[in-house]
Amino acid sequence: MHPILFEIGPLTVRTYGLLLAVSFMVGILLALRRSRARGLNQNKMVNMSLLIMLTGIVGARIMYVIPHWNEFSANPLDIISPFQSSGSIGLTGLTLYGGFIAAVLASILYLRMNRLSVWKACDAFAPSIALGIGISRVGCFMNGCCFGLPTESALGVVFPAFSAAGSFYPDVSLHPAQLYNAVLGFSLFGLLMWLDRKPRFDGFLFAMLLITEPITRFFVDLFRYYESSMTLGNLGGAVLSVNQGISIVLCGVGFLLLGWLRNRARRRSDRSRPRRA
Repeated sequence: MHPILFEIGPLTVRTYGLLLAVSFMVGILLALRRSRARGLNQNKMVNMSLLIMLTGIVGARIMYVIPHWNEFSANPLDIISPFQSSGSIGLTGLTLYGGFIAAVLASILYLRMNRLSVWKACDAFAPSIALGIGISRVGCFMNGCCFGLPTESALGVVFPAFSAAGSFYPDVSLHPAQLYNAVLGFSLFGLLMWLDRKPRFDGFLFAMLLITEPITRFFVDLFRYYESSMTLGNLGGAVLSVNQGISIVLCGVGFLLLGWLRNRARRRSDRSRPRRA
């Protein structure tokens, strides 16, 4: 791992922050190109991209702070201030699903207000979300956060003591859960781009994202460490994390959305067919 990429005087560039920024930039550029091919207004798509960045970070921060309130109760300003009371610079602590849910809700509202096709836009952005997960999870690995449980397998990684993983499990081999997520994120990106080779009904790719990403996240979380504040309880002897609970809900929403959009597309297709005299 390599949490600090380089330092120039008081300026510290952290690997996670840089890769998070790269994931946003690359994802937005790809989404804009894809939205252009779908005939969506580019100026409004740029504005929506900025909205996604803002609401995504705010939502991810809020969802991290709520179960970790004990970390901020003494210094609530640390929630929003990049200058932390500990002396460090930057916001540490983001939860992916919080950012995803906030960005999706804000985007749908924006698209409705501007009378743009919600599902065309969602399909344009869906592969970018998967790609962003892949890139940002590499940053998590380099930062030593979002780490896995102890393992004796050959895949295990021993994190240095100065990292979050190393402080919890000093000199212990851990599942590189961050890299599991990264590989699955890149794989999901490839799957969505492959599925997009053929014409589909609007919303198909986004519904597939809602179905497949939570499934991969649920199983990766079986190998990931969570503090008690991020767990819901036991499920068949296994500890169910908050993120796994959200995964179940999102996956269910994805299946419902897929069925509804498919039926809607069929009804529209039937209405557009010429009737016989």
